[in-house]
Amino acid sequence: MIVDCAIYRDGERTETPQDFSDALAEARARGDSFLWIGLYEPTEREFDLVTDEFGLHPLAVEDALTAHQRPKLEVYDDSLFVVLKPVTYETKSDTVTSGELMLFIGDSFVVTVRHGTPSPLRDIRRHLEEQHEMLKHGPTGVLYSISDAVVDHYLEVATELQNDLEELEAEVFSPSGGGSRHTASRIYTFKRQILEFRRATVPLALPMTKLAGAGPYGSGVTVPFVHASARPFFRDVNDHLLRVNESVEGLDRLVSDVLGAHLAQMSVRQNDDMRKISAWAAMAAVPTLIAGIYGMNFDHMPELHWLWAYPAVIIFMALLELSLYRMFKRRGWM
Repeated sequence: MIVDCAIYRDGERTETPQDFSDALAEARARGDSFLWIGLYEPTEREFDLVTDEFGLHPLAVEDALTAHQRPKLEVYDDSLFVVLKPVTYETKSDTVTSGELMLFIGDSFVVTVRHGTPSPLRDIRRHLEEQHEMLKHGPTGVLYSISDAVVDHYLEVATELQNDLEELEAEVFSPSGGGSRHTASRIYTFKRQILEFRRATVPLALPMTKLAGAGPYGSGVTVPFVHASARPFFRDVNDHLLRVNESVEGLDRLVSDVLGAHLAQMSVRQNDDMRKISAWAAMAAVPTLIAGIYGMNFDHMPELHWLWAYPAVIIFMALLELSLYRMFKRRGWM
């Protein structure tokens, strides 16, 4: 459905158009205006009107309707198609949730399509309408503002993940917490959250590089419908994204190391348990062996008629047990 629709003239919001075609023609004729339409999870029938009026490419329209796209930038004859994945971090459940935000940028128009809950669009539009200055740059200003807001929120999510990882490390390396049966599950769940975060941040590097006009994929590349003067602003966004991706890579390596350390701790604890069990089994085997040899139907034993043989054997077994216990204790097996 259409969430918001307005014409912006010289940075100021004006009337809500009744006819998209007339409004777009007027905006192009004036040169200082553009039309911004916002949609939320539109159906194919709802999107047909926008597609026909703005001449959007059918492949981009299909992506916008079906969602589940990677962050990307695609150039078509009449528009620029950009996919972003806003994310949010739920502190109560420690989960990363991602949505999808598609932008069609063209001559004097912006069409935004969002899927899922996490979306900064409403706040961004309100902020732009209050500041005015960025809206004077038309669709390029809208694209920059949305990209900047999405990437800046990535930094906040990365900080939250870093804090949670520190708590997880403290639990794993604590004297008692590392052996909890739920620790491995928590580590694996946390690794899944990092993977979900990476799906949003890593693929965005190439589109931002192109928009910034930097790197092997962006140097000398002119992106249509985006002012060349905006490249320094997109370079700033790209720098923030590089910081995020470096942080994500570091988090992924650290959580893998934490998982390896936890498994190593569990292996050491299992070895300790097995040594204790083996020590007790050895202590039980000695009297069993002696009793097995001399525990038959003799008068006194061990050599048939020795009067003090029975208590002597009991004392001998007790001494052996004490010796084994001290030896195992000294070696740390008990």
